[in-house]
Amino acid sequence: MTGRNVRIIFEREIRDQLRDRRTLMMVAVLPVLLYPLIGLSFFQISQVMRPKPSRILVLGARELGDPPLFEEGRFAAHLFRSPQEARQLEVEFYTPEKATALGIAPGKADDDLAVAAAVLRTRQFDAVLRFPPQFAQRLETFREEVRRAIERLRLERSAEGGGPGQADSPQGGAVALIVPEIPNPQIFYSTANERSTEAFRRLNDVLLQWREHVGAANLSAGGLPPQAAKPFRVQEADVAEDSGFRGAALWSKIMPILLVVWALTGAFYPAVDLCAGEKERGTLETLLSSPAERVEIVLGKLGAVMIFSMATAVLNLVSMGLTGWLALGNLPMFAPPPWSVVWLIPALIPTSAVFSSLALGIAAFARSTKEGQYYLLPLLFLTLPLVGVPVARGLDLTLGTSLVPVTGLVLLLKALIEGEAAHAWPFVFPVAAVTLGGCYYAIRWAVLQFNNEQVLFRDADRFDLRLWLRRLVLERRDVPSPALAVACGLLILFVRFALTNLFSRWQIQTDLIRLAVLTQLAVIASPVLLMTLLFARSVTRTWRLQMPSWRGMAGAILLAFLLQPAATWLQQTVTRLYPLDPLLREYLLGLTGELSNPWPIFLAFALLPAVCEETAFRGFILTGLRQGVSARNAVVFSALFFGLSHTILQQSITAFAAGLVLGTIALVTRSLWPCIAFHAVHNSLTLGTGMLAAVLTQDWGRYEDMRPGVTAVVRRLGSFSEDGFAYHPAVTALSLLPAAWVLLWMYAPARLRPPGDSDTDPPLEDDDE
Repeated sequence: MTGRNVRIIFEREIRDQLRDRRTLMMVAVLPVLLYPLIGLSFFQISQVMRPKPSRILVLGARELGDPPLFEEGRFAAHLFRSPQEARQLEVEFYTPEKATALGIAPGKADDDLAVAAAVLRTRQFDAVLRFPPQFAQRLETFREEVRRAIERLRLERSAEGGGPGQADSPQGGAVALIVPEIPNPQIFYSTANERSTEAFRRLNDVLLQWREHVGAANLSAGGLPPQAAKPFRVQEADVAEDSGFRGAALWSKIMPILLVVWALTGAFYPAVDLCAGEKERGTLETLLSSPAERVEIVLGKLGAVMIFSMATAVLNLVSMGLTGWLALGNLPMFAPPPWSVVWLIPALIPTSAVFSSLALGIAAFARSTKEGQYYLLPLLFLTLPLVGVPVARGLDLTLGTSLVPVTGLVLLLKALIEGEAAHAWPFVFPVAAVTLGGCYYAIRWAVLQFNNEQVLFRDADRFDLRLWLRRLVLERRDVPSPALAVACGLLILFVRFALTNLFSRWQIQTDLIRLAVLTQLAVIASPVLLMTLLFARSVTRTWRLQMPSWRGMAGAILLAFLLQPAATWLQQTVTRLYPLDPLLREYLLGLTGELSNPWPIFLAFALLPAVCEETAFRGFILTGLRQGVSARNAVVFSALFFGLSHTILQQSITAFAAGLVLGTIALVTRSLWPCIAFHAVHNSLTLGTGMLAAVLTQDWGRYEDMRPGVTAVVRRLGSFSEDGFAYHPAVTALSLLPAAWVLLWMYAPARLRPPGDSDTDPPLEDDDE
């Protein structure tokens, strides 16, 4: 690879894009005009937008005594902050004589609930306020009882010889109020109507203010000042005024999102034109036949796409900042972007590199510009949760969140913009490592796309779903295709999502063992069995049911024992990085605390998952993926589906790591039985270690006296903690050496043995990636 070829291709692509008016419109013109036009449009619309008053129908009360709720047929003006707010509520008092005019049936004119439902259904009123019968009398009785109780307490204090100040204070004694409970007013509204919801909010605020005035009147009736209920007020002081970060909280949520979204959008359209557009123009073949290598072509095109991606993001950020400053700069909680937004510039380079590489690889797959543009929306939808959810939910920057792609970068930028550089600096390295790693693999994938001419020059055949399904069923192969393997994985995830939400909605209560069995049979086993019967002729080859060698079976069992310390360390590390929700932890502890018999536990959580999950992920899915992709990619994708099939995030991460080991065992032994053995032993060891740790933690002193030799061995292996038994780091590190040797011992005969007719996979050495 030479830099001269990369530079020539880079300059060529830049010149071509500068000649394209669509690209210039997207990169330069649109960002400059978009936000001012949006701000101008909102300003014009706001001039004609007026809040409409809410119509309130009052049932059951008109005169409520002092303090008044109504004055001159409206809500009292002192309950509002301004006269404008008072005009937003229009009141009408209901009488049975108005039933006919309101469309109320004659027999239901005195039924308050029927009246409220009728007027809300016909939308004659936005909300209905109902006071129970004798509400005003009961409220007045309550106030009188409060006055008498306070007076009685003062007399008792005076009789005991207390001073005047002590007698005036009701503190130090209990005031017993013998008064019936006051029934509560009711607000009827409809969440299906936006105006009704807004009327509820306005009416609720007024009633809360009136309740405060009623409480103050009750205190005054007892001879106490209103300040007794609210002895002080809280004063606000914003220190961000002096630090120069006023309004940074708002900019820290907007700027990182715009950076990611516009870096992606700005990279996608030029990438589509540089790949799919050149296919349509017929110039891609000329470029591929030149002396430049594929890597040089990709790097040259990547540099050009990155330039336009960064330019689009920078122009959008500048335009957004200036528009927001000019339009909203006079607001008290708003300010120009702080100087810390300069941290967006160094973050823009790797962000543009990642999305430019992804866009280039996707654009190389597209047959035309029209097809390439279809891929933007799915890629954007996959990116938005990584950007929006952390900002919306208020996640903090921790070591765990910094390791999440895109999310860690967004949280790091958010902390830097808010002026928390001291807190953010320790996480710069993990964020940079993850981001640069994403750049490397994205560029590598783009190079692979350009090296595969079947991807670059795919046939443009029309797709017929009916004919495709008919061909899959009638012309079944012995083993599934990669597309069917992916479809099976997606079907498992969909069934998992549907059943989880249905159980939560229907509030199905069951014990943990039945839930585990139902999950394995309904979510994992059923989709795999159905797709195998429909789309595969050979169950033995699809599920890898060939008998393994004794070396493969024994090696898998040995690996389960040797990798147990590493698996325990990974599980505890993941739990520390991403702690379990306290409510979820209590729920799981409550379920496991009800289990006493260990045999059903091992059957439901060790043996059954080993059979069902291995049949699905190392059987159907791995076999199907192996027919079209390399061994490494097949193992990674099958492990990814295996991890996503677990509901809890912490389980998904550890299951993905276990899936990598299980996929390797499946390819090395060319059989499913060693995978089932490894899975069953691994789960049994995890369950047994957890149960043993729970027992020994409670009676450790007694066991140490009875079995000093056993406890000494346990102390040398590890120690007990809140997360269970933790192996010593030396034990964990030393266990990896024999584990690697066992894996090589299992792999040696697999390379030497020639493939037979019954083998499911191509030879491992045939992979060229």
